[in-house]
Amino acid sequence: MRVLLTGSEGYIGTVLGPYLMARGHEVIGIDSGFHRVGWLYNGVSRSPSWLQRDVRTIAPDDVTGFDAVVHLGELSNDPLGQLDPTMTYRINHEGSVRLAGLARAAGVARFVYMSSCSVYGAAGDGYATEGSPTDPLTAYAKSKVLVERDVSLLANDDFSPTFLRNATAYGASPRMRFDLVVNDLAGHAWTERVVRMTSDGRPWRPFVHVLDISQAIACVLDAPREAIHNEIFNVGENAQNHQVRQVAEIVAEVFPGCTTVFGDSRGDQRNYRASFDKIHDRLPAFKARWDVRSGAQQLLEVFRAIDMTPELFEFRGYTRIKQIEYLLRTSQVDREFFWSQPPVA
Repeated sequence: MRVLLTGSEGYIGTVLGPYLMARGHEVIGIDSGFHRVGWLYNGVSRSPSWLQRDVRTIAPDDVTGFDAVVHLGELSNDPLGQLDPTMTYRINHEGSVRLAGLARAAGVARFVYMSSCSVYGAAGDGYATEGSPTDPLTAYAKSKVLVERDVSLLANDDFSPTFLRNATAYGASPRMRFDLVVNDLAGHAWTERVVRMTSDGRPWRPFVHVLDISQAIACVLDAPREAIHNEIFNVGENAQNHQVRQVAEIVAEVFPGCTTVFGDSRGDQRNYRASFDKIHDRLPAFKARWDVRSGAQQLLEVFRAIDMTPELFEFRGYTRIKQIEYLLRTSQVDREFFWSQPPVA
């Protein structure tokens, strides 16, 4: 299958591109290039070729000739989405719907969209299924719901969108993110010997490794059309719903000599558990191979191998909002998040 992968140079895309290539797919990447500044370790043997494009300016020719589009290329995570909610909607909502429309017009048969379990918001004690009410609390999560709504209306006999609501991602990637819970806790554990929590850790979250997200996407591409046509899937494992404090305790057990520090109950109000029965029922080839403990162990091995320093852990390239704020502050991107013209010599 010939696959167009947006966000190919990001945290998930850097792992996903080679993963799909190893399974026999031809992959071409598109990326804004905002986060190509960091490369934590040499973790992939080959990567797809890619074009620098903004999702809002992708042309019809860019999507012509593909069997599938896998769309990751958005402003990613809640803090970054809140930096400028208007631009979050323009890029993540309007840009994604525009891309889906271009893909349908170009004859692309499958459109795999990276949504998020964060759409469930403060769902409480039950297990949220794909049919549960959504309660998005941030511009990022609200945009996900809007994309699901609008792109689903484009489905027809020739165009099959699929929406993957990923659990909270974690795990090693060359284009690392340390603004994800497990990765952040592991980074503090390595650099400070402290698993540092800003909250009391009582909220529930589901977790999924970046390689298991890649596996889920591959399963969607391989599945018969009737299994994935205009469907939503939570991506993860039921056993990987954890209170955040449990995740902190697991990380502390994996990293030698760590203490654990908890904060208070203020701040992030997201609290949800997710059911992953549907993906296992409809896509039986999918089975998560990682859990938080094995993911933390993987991170420990990477940190040891590269002798990670506190300066590297804190580098702006590994935290989404730090990097975008830097690009804005230095006028490398404008207030609409387009690249500025380079200085004239």
